[in-house]
Amino acid sequence: MIIGNGLIATSLKNIDSDEMLFFASGVSNSLETRRSEFEREFTLLKNALENNRNSKLIYFSTLSINDQSKQNSHYVLHKKEIENYIQKNSDNYLILRIGNIVGRGGNPNTLFNYLKTQISNNNKFALHTKARRLLIDIDDIAQFLNISCSQIKNETINFAYPYYYDLSEIINAIQVKMDKKAHYEEVNEGDFYKVTFDENINAFFSKTSAENYIKILTEKYI
Repeated sequence: MIIGNGLIATSLKNIDSDEMLFFASGVSNSLETRRSEFEREFTLLKNALENNRNSKLIYFSTLSINDQSKQNSHYVLHKKEIENYIQKNSDNYLILRIGNIVGRGGNPNTLFNYLKTQISNNNKFALHTKARRLLIDIDDIAQFLNISCSQIKNETINFAYPYYYDLSEIINAIQVKMDKKAHYEEVNEGDFYKVTFDENINAFFSKTSAENYIKILTEKYI
């Protein structure tokens, strides 16, 4: 059973199962501050758990939980609260903390969509030279779950390609694919946070180099 209708929910349709409860509905805007939006997701989750006690819960959280600069944001506090609730109230769950998703459509403010739009429109933008990002192909979420979900129980896993891309690497790959030059100004700012990836994640991506992964993303989604 899939709850949600966004990018993640759509990507899971081919692996939908009565034995699994994929909770892919929630607050998508990390800058959201309205309490009503967070309460709506929490209520929906509680009801879904109560009505599907025999199903394994798959919940999609965020790697931003590891970002020390965002520890007091409404979004991160909300995600932590939900994770804690699941850990205390579900007998069979998997929490995936997701990195920067790359896919077709979705939120126009995601990193890939934003850069694609700026380059396409010849807009000048700032490149933070100290920033690093963890990326994940939307298709890899369903593929990983299809392979590994049944083997993992009651764990919280960081999920992204295990390489910290700097923005110039991402922009260069997009430029090559679009055959169009980006107009940006380098700014000596930006940050990133370190996360730990377990053996399941490292094994899943072991056959793909960081250079090839970014090429795959641009070929598919640019």
